[in-house]
Amino acid sequence: MTMIRTTGVRRGMLPVAMLAVLAAGCGTHQAGDTADAYRRSHPTPTGISTPSTPADFPCPGESPTPAPPATAHTTGPAAPGDRYAENHGFRVPFPLHGRRRCDGLEAVGRIEAALEPLRKRGDFAPEHTLDALTGLGYPAGKVRSYENGPTGVGFLIEVDASPLCVEGAMDRDSTRADPFGGYPDHSGCDTPSGGH
Repeated sequence: MTMIRTTGVRRGMLPVAMLAVLAAGCGTHQAGDTADAYRRSHPTPTGISTPSTPADFPCPGESPTPAPPATAHTTGPAAPGDRYAENHGFRVPFPLHGRRRCDGLEAVGRIEAALEPLRKRGDFAPEHTLDALTGLGYPAGKVRSYENGPTGVGFLIEVDASPLCVEGAMDRDSTRADPFGGYPDHSGCDTPSGGH
């Protein structure tokens, strides 16, 4: 009796059948279909708000409608297609909100008051600025001061490890300091040199 062997053919049919099933399903489901269908069938109730920028409140010594402090290097959101802004977004510091903003404004007040006598004397030596800032209790390793033009000094202070940072400058005309909350993809207060 002669038997016809078909096991080789059957083994070859399985991969072909699987390929046919997979090919038939390809391209029929797009990313987001499930989420979009869910949103259409389950709309967000009108009484629920979505998270946004934390609410700010007046800090001690501030008027009832505070304007957020502008930092020298804070820019608005990148316009769509603005590749330069997108590629340098890692250099835009985090703004402070709520209690942290009040802590930052308090630190700025202390710093400006400590540096004002130096400014009035025309003393823009980085080492004297460093002495005044460490005299406020900031550790020397967390304070940097440097020449900022021919008649000025700049400074950067890591007030705490959260981080709460204060950056500013002093020249013949004024002492300016701005608080911020560090940078994305970077720990510490110094401006990052490379992005993600």
